[in-house]
Amino acid sequence: MKQFEETVKFLKKQYKHKPQVGIVLGSGLGKFIEAIEVEKEVAYENIPHFPVSTVQGHKSKLIFGKLSGKTVVAMAGRFHYYEGYTARDIVFPVRVMKLLGIETLLLSNAAGGVNPSFKVGDIMIIKDHISFFTANPLIGKNIGDFGPRFPDMSEPYKKHLIQKAKEIAAKNNFDVKEGVYVAVTGPTFETRAEYKLIYVLGGDVVGMSTVQESIIANHMGLDVFAVSVVTDVGIRDEENKITHEEVLEAAKHAEPKLATIFKELVASI
Repeated sequence: MKQFEETVKFLKKQYKHKPQVGIVLGSGLGKFIEAIEVEKEVAYENIPHFPVSTVQGHKSKLIFGKLSGKTVVAMAGRFHYYEGYTARDIVFPVRVMKLLGIETLLLSNAAGGVNPSFKVGDIMIIKDHISFFTANPLIGKNIGDFGPRFPDMSEPYKKHLIQKAKEIAAKNNFDVKEGVYVAVTGPTFETRAEYKLIYVLGGDVVGMSTVQESIIANHMGLDVFAVSVVTDVGIRDEENKITHEEVLEAAKHAEPKLATIFKELVASI
């Protein structure tokens, strides 16, 4: 707990107010920061014990401010297993946000579409996930101050937040999907056979993040909501090559819808 206490002490000196909502922004979704009335920015490299994001499209800073009248803390850039971090490194910031005072965590990511009905630019609300293919961040000694040894995961994404997000989309006249997110380690994009396997298992999208953050948030009793932006489509007959640049571009175009959901969701909390 000592590392967490040192980090929290440092951040409380930087920003005096208690955040109510934590937000994690995925690849290409950092422009959402413009929706926040920024009161303080802290570079990850200056925060004790914090990892540093190494991926293009991630800005590597912690943002404090107001969104829809609520005090929020947002991660502009997250950490991934494929960067060489341990599962516990990846979730360190989520635990810090909980200790700073958040009660709700909003997660976003760029993901590959597996469901054949999905197309690039679709927004998918995550109703459940499959995380067998990546390391569980709770492996090792349990920290009882955060939560129980065997946390329940029957509702990893809160139904009342999902329902509210669907109402927001309907009110603003845009379509949202709902489905299962499958987490893999990356950094390779999936082979055709892997996409087919994920689809058979019941996955609607696939990505390289989010579930470890969700697990650790549930362990600590936070309300979690998560959304994927479909930035490429995996199961298709034509050329199947995918580039990170294409992912970032697709995320940028879908971002206004994501921003609407997050802004109005925070307002309703």
